[in-house]
Amino acid sequence: MTPFTENVIEIIRSIPEGKVMTYGQIAGLAGSPRAARQVVRILHSMSRAHRLPWHRVINAKGQIALQDDESYNEQLLSLEAEGVEVGLNGVIDLGEYQWNPHNK
Repeated sequence: MTPFTENVIEIIRSIPEGKVMTYGQIAGLAGSPRAARQVVRILHSMSRAHRLPWHRVINAKGQIALQDDESYNEQLLSLEAEGVEVGLNGVIDLGEYQWNPHNK
């Protein structure tokens, strides 16, 4: 496992309940600001094995990015169960719910 991948996994694990982070935000904190798509691949391939809270990761627009209905609804329901308000079209208020580990 590369250091970048290890960093991504640790960052995702650290997202607290009721908060979200963006793919790009995680990539930047992990040391590669332009690697948001790599974060997507890591989430897709390693979420189960590492028990990652994948549902807390959204796109830069504050939206649930998943296209298939089943996964979209699973993410929506998981976020709402943690108290995150999800608006129309799966939009989440980043000002309210985005977590910044440097501003704990």
